[in-house]
This record gives sequence, structure tokens and C-alpha cells, in this order.
Amino acid sequence: MTSWLFGLLLLMFHVLGMLSAVQALMSARTSQGAIAWILSLVTVPYLAVPAYWVFGRPRFYGYVSARGERDTVLRRVLAGYRDRIAPYLAGAKEADVRAVEQLAMMPLTSGNRVELLVDGHATFDSLFAGLDAAEDYILIQFFIVRDDALGAKLRERLKAAAQRGVRVRFLYDEIGCHALPDRYLRDLREADIEVSAFHSSRGLRHRFQLNFRNHRKIVVVDGREGWVGGHNVGVEYLGEHPRHGHWRDTHLKLAGPSVLGLQEAFWEDWHWATGEVIRLDWVPVVTCEECQNVVIVPSGPADPQETASLLVQHAIHSARERLWITSPYFVPDHSVQDALRLAAMRGVDVRIMMPERPDHLLVFLSAFSFLPDMLRAGVQVYRYQPGFLHQKVILIDEAAACVGTVNLDNRSFRLNFEVTAFVADRGFAAEVGEMLERDFAKCRRVSLAEIRARPLWRKLVSRAAYLFAPVQ
Repeated sequence: MTSWLFGLLLLMFHVLGMLSAVQALMSARTSQGAIAWILSLVTVPYLAVPAYWVFGRPRFYGYVSARGERDTVLRRVLAGYRDRIAPYLAGAKEADVRAVEQLAMMPLTSGNRVELLVDGHATFDSLFAGLDAAEDYILIQFFIVRDDALGAKLRERLKAAAQRGVRVRFLYDEIGCHALPDRYLRDLREADIEVSAFHSSRGLRHRFQLNFRNHRKIVVVDGREGWVGGHNVGVEYLGEHPRHGHWRDTHLKLAGPSVLGLQEAFWEDWHWATGEVIRLDWVPVVTCEECQNVVIVPSGPADPQETASLLVQHAIHSARERLWITSPYFVPDHSVQDALRLAAMRGVDVRIMMPERPDHLLVFLSAFSFLPDMLRAGVQVYRYQPGFLHQKVILIDEAAACVGTVNLDNRSFRLNFEVTAFVADRGFAAEVGEMLERDFAKCRRVSLAEIRARPLWRKLVSRAAYLFAPVQ
């Protein structure tokens, strides 16, 4: 009897392996990924089937289905909102900006005020002031929230807002916030704050979608002001953690029609997580005299195309004079690597800023496997010295800059829900350029000789780490 059950179990694994291999063939984003999964699913299904259903699924199918529902309240409200921002459409003349609009499936809007927030204290001073001034509602979403001194300040401000009648909705990623204690969330709920995890594995069909993350950091107050960028909620983001020391990060404060783009991204995430259609203000408000053009670019594994990767590739191909990129995790796919090398070959000042100190060892080691090719092509690589570099910024010539949550790695390109603010404004680009020049002055430049001089064992370890890049 035992042998019969064992044989049935083996047969079941082989059948599941074949079915999963068919799905991998039809849905894998790369040919290399499809071949690797198919071979492993057919030959060793006992190990590969569980791994595939956790790490191998390329799209967030439940979110795709929810987004595709027709004639819902969500769609009708969004249609009305898009009509209201018609007077503020910037009417992008440049093909480069029109392409960003197509990727974002959101319009470039005028009438925005963009404030660059450098490092944690500037960011949270601005954010907390916004929360304290909220009158109608607060939408708040972070990948990581810690129950430390900064997390406590956030909690108390949200509770104070709820006490004065402000509607507060708090969305968090259950993987990123795995260490957040239940008492923190319970304290928020007891203050009449609506709290929800993102629920990437919601429902039986999606139970194994554990490899997807909601990496967005979005705060919206009254539909008038919004914040987006690299900061999560924890004292390390203020540079007050003994392990990390100084923490270099960048955030934005937005006011104007572009805030409704952030609001839409949060709204759709909240609808997936809870099924609720929130009543919000969709009337754009313009308060600035010198206004900037902005398009919000949400991206994620429910998109019909690889929005984040295509946005980065588009930025690289658009650059004519300079392309400066900062990313804490730099393991781009081959398309992005090729684009960076070609940009350097055509004379663009291509600079990559990375941290000197790693916080994810595999990602850190992976970069050394392809940096020699980058350096030979003329790409300049810098390592930030004073502490940990976490900002995600792209500067394109003197014309535009991106600030958001996207890292240059497979996770951000294909597995995470992310959001980026693309600001098409020469004044803002100049401000970002000055900020990055100060950062480059605190870096050391990596040489090809340095990479070549590494011992063989380190080269082997780096290459092995790079093989795991698709699931990091």
C-alpha cells in the first residue's frame, strides 16, 4: 500500500512538472529562463515544481484578472478623473516623452510643483508636516515599516489624523513588513485606521505567489500632495542605525495633477488587497507659479509588458550627452547592459553610482561578473563611500530626471510593483545634477585593473551569484 501511494505521488509530480513546463514555455519572459525551467521541471519535478510555483511565475495573474474587469466602478471613476485633468495635459512634443506616457499608461501633466528631498530627515520632516495638515484623507503605502522610533512617530501622527476625522488607509507588503509586530497594526486599527496587507498570495489560485513584492512607497494627502522615492520607515533611513551608518537616499514631494497618478496607483493596489473602491477627490489642484511637467510611471508583474525595464532602456537610448544612474542593487539584464555600453560608445557620459558597502551580499557580488565589459566600453562606475547608498535616480542629459523605487535588477524589472516619477523639466534636471555631483565627489571610481586583480575564487563566486540574479 505504501509503495502504491509513493508511486502515485511520483506520477503526480511528473504530471505537474509537464503542465508547469508548458506554462513556462508559454509565459517565461526570456528564452534562457524558459529552457532552464522546462529542463528542471521535466527531469527533477520533485524539486522544480515547488520552486517554480514560488519563484518561476512571471506575472501576477490575480492582479491581471482584477485589472481586466470591465464596466467596474473603478474603471468608470478613472475615466472621469482622466477627463478632469484634460486642461493640464502637457501635450508632450518630444517622442522621448510620448514613449514614457505610453509605458506609464498615464499622461504627462503640467501644473506640478516638485520638491527634491535629500536624505531621511528632510523627507520625514516634509512627510510628517503633510500628515499633520491632512483634512480629508491619507493614503500611505510602504514596503518596510519598522516598530522603532521613526515607526512610532508615524503611527502617532496617523492616529492623531484619524482622531480629528481624517480617513486613513495604511497598506503594507507582508514580506517587507514580516518583522512588524501585530500590536503595531492592532494599535492602528483600534484608532479607526483602515489597515491591509497587500496580499500577493490572496486566494487559493495565488497561494504560492510568494516571490512578488509591493515595493512602492506612496503617500497621498487629500489628493493635493504626494510623496514618492526610496525611503521606507525605519531609523536606518535617517542614518541612525549602527550597522549601516550614514544612509543616502532621495525622495520627492509632489503637488499638482501628478499627485492623482500616485493616488491611482495606490487606489488600484488597495482595490486588489481589499476589494474596496475608495471614495477620493479626483479634482486636480494647481498651486505653483513655476510649474513642472511630470508623469507617474507605475510598473509591476501585472503589466502587459516589462514597464520598468523598458523605462530604463528608454532613458538610456534617449541620452545624448549624459546619463547618470544611482542604484543600490545593480544587476541589470542583458538588454540594459547592452544599452549602457552602446551609450558610452556613442560618447554619452555614462556614470553608475553603487554602494561600497553591501546589504544584500548576492546582489553585491553579482555585479562583479559583468562590470569588466561595462568598464571596457567606457561606462564609469563609482562606489559611494560615506555609508549605504539607497537612492534610485536617473538623470537624462539636461532635460529630465527619474526618482522612484526601481532598482536596476531583475526583481524591480519583473517581480516587484514599483513606481517612478518622471520629471521633464530642465530646472529640476539641473537640481538633480548638482545633487549627484556632490554624491560623486564622495565616491571612488572603480578601475578595470581593480576588477581584474581579484583572485580567481572571488571571480567564481561573483559568477555563481549572477546566476541567481533572476530570483534575487
